Amino acid sequence: QAYGVGTCRIAAGDLLATGERVRFTTPSGHEVELYAEKTFVGNGCGEINPAPWDPTVTHGISPIRMDHLLLYGPNVSQTLELFIKVLGFTLVERVLGPDGETNIIGFLSCAIKSHDIAFGHCDEPGRLHHVSFLLDSWEQVLRAGDIMAMNRVPVDIGPTRHGVTRGRTIYAWDPSGNRFETFFGGHLPYPDYETLTWTFDNFGQGLDYPQRKLHETFLTVVS
Repeated sequence: QAYGVGTCRIAAGDLLATGERVRFTTPSGHEVELYAEKTFVGNGCGEINPAPWDPTVTHGISPIRMDHLLLYGPNVSQTLELFIKVLGFTLVERVLGPDGETNIIGFLSCAIKSHDIAFGHCDEPGRLHHVSFLLDSWEQVLRAGDIMAMNRVPVDIGPTRHGVTRGRTIYAWDPSGNRFETFFGGHLPYPDYETLTWTFDNFGQGLDYPQRKLHETFLTVVS
């Protein structure tokens, strides 16, 4: 509120298994909620002498967790500033627009991951670009591609490697029209690292490093 962003508080229990929340809207038009308490249910591996993976999961792609989001909307620079100055995120990488100055995509981390959340420019507020799910290895990403093909899941991009974040990836579409990503890797930036910058004329390599191709759908299709 001191920064000028309106907030509201939501009582504990309003959302299942979740404590009190604080809700605010970003300059990009996305509603964000902060909470500190969540009911712990474990990860299926146990807390004492844990297994390396859940032995009960025997089918499907079986991601480890949701890894990150890319959200699209206006006012990217203002949204990045809010996450950096108020929420303490680090700007790990950015993509400049054709003018060579404006941030059109920014990748933010609150730890030493390549990114936890990213924001990209779109005239429409509050849009989703993709939800990403973390896998154990590049081989698991390729296996995910096989499973998608067997189930006739439409693939958008990949398998390939990003220049930005250096992650290995496949983008695909779920039946409701939302893009999702199966993802592995990425570099591990510390908070004192300098922000890496990609110019728009080389963003094709940032997106699809082997082909150096700026796929049209990546910049235009959101949900």
